[in-house]
Amino acid sequence: MTEVEFKNIYVSWYNRFKVFATHYVLYESDAENIVQDVFMELYEKKDLLVQPINVVAYLFTCVKNRCLDHLRHKTIENKVFQEMKLSQQMALNLNREALESFDISRLPSNDLDMEKILMDAISSLPEKCKRIFVMNKIEKVKQKDIASRLDISVNTVESQMAIAYKKLKESLKDYLPILILFLINN
Repeated sequence: MTEVEFKNIYVSWYNRFKVFATHYVLYESDAENIVQDVFMELYEKKDLLVQPINVVAYLFTCVKNRCLDHLRHKTIENKVFQEMKLSQQMALNLNREALESFDISRLPSNDLDMEKILMDAISSLPEKCKRIFVMNKIEKVKQKDIASRLDISVNTVESQMAIAYKKLKESLKDYLPILILFLINN
């Protein structure tokens, strides 16, 4: 394809493809980026296109596929955003419930009482979970090193830590407001 042929195709089809892409990806700026990328790719390959090919069909296919990729990416992005939003909402609800239900009479009289409450909660964890949690949070051993020492995968360490957090959050929910103060102080 010559430079002149490329320019003619660009002038004739750029706006049409942009309108087509905008219809599907909704935002003109996204459509412009998609169409611009397709034409840039065509320009870079123009010397390789020596055989007779339907360039318009080729461009249409490229724009269509890029729009599909964009929509798939946006769908995944929205799903992750919604999951994060839900997780944040659950955390906010938990915090609100903790503050609403916090009974000042349960306030430990000193750091030792709070430490005992924490240690009791940690002791109530399942054995493997407790061992991993203690190694990571008290002994400050990195998860990768824990996995190596215990001959387990890093994913197992991460899942055991998630279990520990969930169980500790549940067993310490009545102490959450004071626990935050206790941990900040140390």
